[in-house]
Amino acid sequence: MSSHSQSSGRNRSLNLGQTLERWMNKIFVPLTLFCALSIVGILLWITFLVGMQALPAIEKFGLGFLFSTSWDPVRDAFGALPQLYGTLISAVIALFFAIPVGLGVALFLSEDFLPPKVQVALAFLVELLAAIPSVVYGLWGLFVVVPLFKQVGLWLYEHFRWIPIFNEPPNATGLGMLPAGVVLAIMVLPTIAVISRDSLISLPPDLRQASMGLGATRWETIIKILVPAAFSGIVGAVMLALGRALGETMAVTMLIGNANNINASILKPANTVASLLANQFAEASGLQVSALMYASLMLFALTLLVNILAEILVRRVQRI
Repeated sequence: MSSHSQSSGRNRSLNLGQTLERWMNKIFVPLTLFCALSIVGILLWITFLVGMQALPAIEKFGLGFLFSTSWDPVRDAFGALPQLYGTLISAVIALFFAIPVGLGVALFLSEDFLPPKVQVALAFLVELLAAIPSVVYGLWGLFVVVPLFKQVGLWLYEHFRWIPIFNEPPNATGLGMLPAGVVLAIMVLPTIAVISRDSLISLPPDLRQASMGLGATRWETIIKILVPAAFSGIVGAVMLALGRALGETMAVTMLIGNANNINASILKPANTVASLLANQFAEASGLQVSALMYASLMLFALTLLVNILAEILVRRVQRI
């Protein structure tokens, strides 16, 4: 009798648990769908508001806004080509430094080069870089990176001025595209290193063991097996880092020099769309506000395009 009562109790608990799980499933799916649609709705609402604010500038300048180098609030003449150029070039410089270092950190912290406890501690420190506010990076860049890279820039100009990107010396302040790109590289480094490390760690252990079992060395296994297998995750990490580099504001504003012109030399001051918004939006009025909104709309479109390309690239790599 006692045994029968215990069995009935377990069955009731099991039925109660299954009923609760069914109800949770019924609630969870619509709830997550609502959250996803809410995010899409907020994104579209932001785009609509920015687009409405940008409409006067769009009607006046059209696509010529993207190819004009003039930014003169006194004459109501606006063009965003120097800022778009600076946004792209500073992001490219950041990725040039961040990709090899980030991938090296990911490999170093995912393989058994170090004891597991040391690996965990180092991975935590790398992730901590992402938590530092950008204004702190900017101040550090002003007092450390700018003086250092002013000397580096002078050396590059003296020895490699025949290369167009070093054909002019840095300004007396030392501010310019190169120090801004270097600090950006440090800021996006955690994104590349952490996501790439997670992609490498998530690979099946059998993959590594099979390669070693067939006689491959450690480095052959890493280069020919592990990196290609985790390539989709690494590409995703790089694209996310590129997205952050394109939209970074405070640190770049403090370091890039904010010069609204196009110069082939990365040692000279430049500007980005995010820096332009940070510098001018508070004091803007009339058509200048619309021009700034038009520029921000272009930055948004650029970031969206990068993410779409990243998604397409990752899906194509996954099919291989």
